[in-house]
Amino acid sequence: MSATFLEPAEVAELTGRKMKSLQIQTLRQMGIPFHINATGHPVVCRSVVEGSGKPEPEKRAWTPRVLRTV
Repeated sequence: MSATFLEPAEVAELTGRKMKSLQIQTLRQMGIPFHINATGHPVVCRSVVEGSGKPEPEKRAWTPRVLRTV
């Protein structure tokens, strides 16, 4: 069974970028849903890339625009 999330090397290969800020920018441009972990790295569900399932819609609590990071 494969891992739930892409490995950091796989995210780098997918985006063609090594810096986490550029990976995030590229994932946004590509329209690939992702989350940012506590270290600031993008986390991509393997099912989104492989097409083996529909990602769960992101549920967020309301936060002021000034505090939003994504």
